[in-house]
Amino acid sequence: MSRHSSRASYSSTTPSIILYDTPGHSPQPWAPNIWRIRFILNYKRLRYRTNWVEFQDIEATLRNIGAPPSSVRSDGRPVYTLPVIVDPTRNPSRPEILSNPNTIAEYLESYYPARPVFPEGSRAVQSLFVYYVVEIFAKPLLPIMVPLSAKGLPERSQPSFSHSHAALNPLPPGPHREKAWQIIHDSFDHLASILDKNSFDGDGVCAMGHYVSYADFAICSVLLWIENMAPHDGWARIREWNGGRWVRLREKCREYMDVY
Repeated sequence: MSRHSSRASYSSTTPSIILYDTPGHSPQPWAPNIWRIRFILNYKRLRYRTNWVEFQDIEATLRNIGAPPSSVRSDGRPVYTLPVIVDPTRNPSRPEILSNPNTIAEYLESYYPARPVFPEGSRAVQSLFVYYVVEIFAKPLLPIMVPLSAKGLPERSQPSFSHSHAALNPLPPGPHREKAWQIIHDSFDHLASILDKNSFDGDGVCAMGHYVSYADFAICSVLLWIENMAPHDGWARIREWNGGRWVRLREKCREYMDVY
């Protein structure tokens, strides 16, 4: 993976999709929701480039480009988060500007149907699976990963990120942290038991049996988050779980991890 990769087969004047991402402490992207979209862009072999926006500048940047809010708070205030894409390739005079990873995924699949990430007849099931990964499977990770992610951001971004996740205090080393990791382990075990059902007619690694799809990208996005922000305390544990299944899934997705 490299932030400096380029697709030489395209002219430099060819319009490209712009993916808005926020940098971490390393050259590699880290945010799981944004990785889900990057995986799709790479898998579909779409021309794109990344616009890096530090965390505290996200709302102002998105308002400036006219991006829709990703959600609305209960008090009616809009929430601006990444990923966001700007797509001028279909209509350069009126580019599409989209937020919310689910909305973006649906758009890319609908308007760029080659190399589908939702194999025929699987869109509803995969959407439900991704909801499970985001809202249930990954939730036990938050008390550990969110504070670690704050530390992994550029120094200027850390206060803003920590303030937006103030309810999640760091877990110091000790029994409470180990209990949190046991809950995470249980969550991984449960997902592994579901995916193992594909061993009867697939490789037991991919959600669809043999080939990667949007569901696998959702899982791998979480793995890359852990690998980049908690390589020693997190990824070193998880890579050993469930017979190395998560390393095998990461390797299945490796060719779609370029950063442009």
